[in-house]
Amino acid sequence: MQDHVTAAEHASSSAGAVVALNVDNLSHAFGGRRVLDAVSLSVRQGRFCALLGLNGAGKTTLFSLITRLYHNTSGRIAVLGHDVRREPAEALRRLGVVFQSRTLDLELSISQNLAYHAALHGMSARDGRERAAAELERAGLVGRADEKVRTLSGGQMRRVEIARALLHRPRLLLLDEPTVGLDIAARADILARVRALSRDEGLGVLWATHLIDEIEAGDDVVILHEGRVLQHGVARDVIAGTGSAGLGAAFSKLTAGAPGTGEGDAGSSD
Repeated sequence: MQDHVTAAEHASSSAGAVVALNVDNLSHAFGGRRVLDAVSLSVRQGRFCALLGLNGAGKTTLFSLITRLYHNTSGRIAVLGHDVRREPAEALRRLGVVFQSRTLDLELSISQNLAYHAALHGMSARDGRERAAAELERAGLVGRADEKVRTLSGGQMRRVEIARALLHRPRLLLLDEPTVGLDIAARADILARVRALSRDEGLGVLWATHLIDEIEAGDDVVILHEGRVLQHGVARDVIAGTGSAGLGAAFSKLTAGAPGTGEGDAGSSD
């Protein structure tokens, strides 16, 4: 297979699919060090897309550019057709984010954390309460709404963060290494919840990970290595195209056997 597939080429392989996220020819540098090099990828609505890469591949930098924590000065990023540089409010309104680092206020209750986020999105207090109740019920935490966040387990905190990300009904969900630090059961729970959102509600999902066992054969996958997209396609096609027995072996071939690569782990997180 060719070593670079553009976002447009990938999107065109599924005629009629709505593109939730389009990143085209995006580069970024810190000082003289380029961390993203002409990155192009797309995420379709209703699809779970894994962004797979080693530590330092550029996954977190890419997320920071999509969410406007950093400003892109080259290339284009669009969320549901809205350019994040020219129409940031419209783009971010359609986007929900779960960052790798915990971002909940531990001293506030679950409901207070969600109310603050709802207010940031311009929701009325009433709408915020109704949406928070609905998302907490789906997360299985409605009975704990008045408890402080610090009383929750790591997996429960992640469920609250996902509920928070969904309050304003986004159509694209970004999750940066969301299972880091969780036990096996909590990892499986979070992954199943996000897959259900993509499958049942048509959300586009970009799931950044270094854990190959979180990716299924039918998922879309973007392999990011040293700031470049090496492959972008359905995981089973990437495996077949490299003549490999599994995604771990395909990843090893594509990254020239980078250290730390294996069937279960592609290295530490960004």
